[in-house]
Amino acid sequence: MSPEKTDILIVGGGPAGIQASRMIKTLADDLGVIVLRPERHSVIYCAIPYAIEGLIEMSTVNKRDELITGVGAELWRVQAVAADLDGHTVTTEDGRSIQYDKLLIVTGAMPFVPPVPGSELDNIVTVKTADDARWIAEAASRATHAVVVGAGAIGIEQAQALRCHGLEVDLVDMADHPLPSMLDDEYGEQVTGWITEMGIHWHGRSALARFEGDKAVAGVTLEDGTSIKLEEGRDFVVVCIGVHPELGPFEQTDLERGKDGLIVDTAMRTSRRDVYAAGDCVQYSSGIDGKPLSGKLATNAVPMAKVAARSILGMDASYPGFFNGAATCACEWRVGGTGFTEAVAHRRGFQTVTGRGETTSRFPIMPGAKKVQVKIVAETATRRIIGGQVVAAEAAAERIDVITLAIQRELTVDELAQMSYSAQPWQTFFPARNAIVQAAEDAQKNLAVVIPSLDLS
Repeated sequence: MSPEKTDILIVGGGPAGIQASRMIKTLADDLGVIVLRPERHSVIYCAIPYAIEGLIEMSTVNKRDELITGVGAELWRVQAVAADLDGHTVTTEDGRSIQYDKLLIVTGAMPFVPPVPGSELDNIVTVKTADDARWIAEAASRATHAVVVGAGAIGIEQAQALRCHGLEVDLVDMADHPLPSMLDDEYGEQVTGWITEMGIHWHGRSALARFEGDKAVAGVTLEDGTSIKLEEGRDFVVVCIGVHPELGPFEQTDLERGKDGLIVDTAMRTSRRDVYAAGDCVQYSSGIDGKPLSGKLATNAVPMAKVAARSILGMDASYPGFFNGAATCACEWRVGGTGFTEAVAHRRGFQTVTGRGETTSRFPIMPGAKKVQVKIVAETATRRIIGGQVVAAEAAAERIDVITLAIQRELTVDELAQMSYSAQPWQTFFPARNAIVQAAEDAQKNLAVVIPSLDLS
């Protein structure tokens, strides 16, 4: 069988694959583009917990194939199983071969279950696909108890969704508080209080030791000796402790890689000519200090894919690095973080100063006005913003985006303190104060205390 030929082959149909195929066909419609996607559907990952909870229909988490085919790209629902980079050829599981001029690898990442005793038991699941979501929703309808391992954004969202089904829920993490990569202690402790009030049992500083059971999981034992009992065959465990890059047929190639994925340059070029990669399958660096940093978010994958698409077409494009702005919901509150927390900044060698601002989400005289809290993290020596956190009743993500832009543009606390802002009774605090500006001004005051002490030491 003669190989199919295409100008550009994209292996992977998630956010990066969709974005790259659309951009390439928009900018160069005459080029042939084939996208290989083994899954029945690409899914909106961050909507999965709300489908499990029942707030939206399960089918709505599926993205439309027309996002790819509507711009003229071909979509093959098949798994790539082998790659010959010298021959510019990829083979699929049904025996077909595709010869390409340029290859883009966007195979994503997969969640994993830690290899502790009992990890092979039934009813231990991860969250990635629409099938995972359906399984969890069905299991929640018959179970009475679930354990969620991992208290990042996915874990805390899963725990809340399952609690809304009326299940008894235990949330386990090695960190002191939920959302440890997003929030420092003072805000993380607030989240702990909210989920505890919701009825979720929190187990912080708790490492997983083993899963109990014969065929299906019947309990979870932690390293401190805590034992969480489950009904075997009925209850279940959701593991949300992280992901590893999924390289598929490229695992056996000589493409340069690190522990977090394929190594690419700023133009998303791999170590092989005519081979590019983007999204969760690559290892990349922080846009703040240039050192390797995990950034497996769709909001990173999409701009990386835009850079890759332009590079493939011979256009100048460069990806600046991960800033990892992200937001989630904790009960009735919206929380978010960007850049480095204080804890992460210190581990990466920064001396920091912080500033805090607090207002309400609307004019205090308006109905429904609730607290807004903002924290800014700045590097002491340069005064530049390197992190921020928001806890608010409304619009946390929008505030995080503002702080992320400040980090990207390397603004100092002095420049951020001069930010011009809007005010309106239903959407902001009084014109006299803005929580982000207030946090920057507080950091200025704290720097005035810190700098003299540094001069004397």
